[in-house]
Amino acid sequence: MNVASKRSLARAKRQVRVRRKVKGTQERPRLSVFRSAKHIYAQIIEDSTGRTLVTASTVSKDVAEGQKYTGNVEAAKAVGVAIAKKALEQNIKQVVFDRNGFLYHGRVKALADAARETGLSF
Repeated sequence: MNVASKRSLARAKRQVRVRRKVKGTQERPRLSVFRSAKHIYAQIIEDSTGRTLVTASTVSKDVAEGQKYTGNVEAAKAVGVAIAKKALEQNIKQVVFDRNGFLYHGRVKALADAARETGLSF
């Protein structure tokens, strides 16, 4: 088994472990984060109905406009601010954070901190 497949298997195990505990409700939907090498994505999901309420990513033009490179901490902060603003417009103030099996540091932590500073609580 090569290094990449070991890494993805470890992330899958962490994802299952986290998802067992983290469920999004109507009062507190789930803020799910996915990161790739070039981009970072965030969405707020209501698990009882399976609906995605709010999305933001570095692929969207409003976030990617001012970014020179979309795979760094500054881009993750911009996504965190964008997702929090969109959530507050939809009257979503509290969420449950789902790091989606990724370790809580770097871009994932930057997104979470930026969303907290903008007004989301989790």
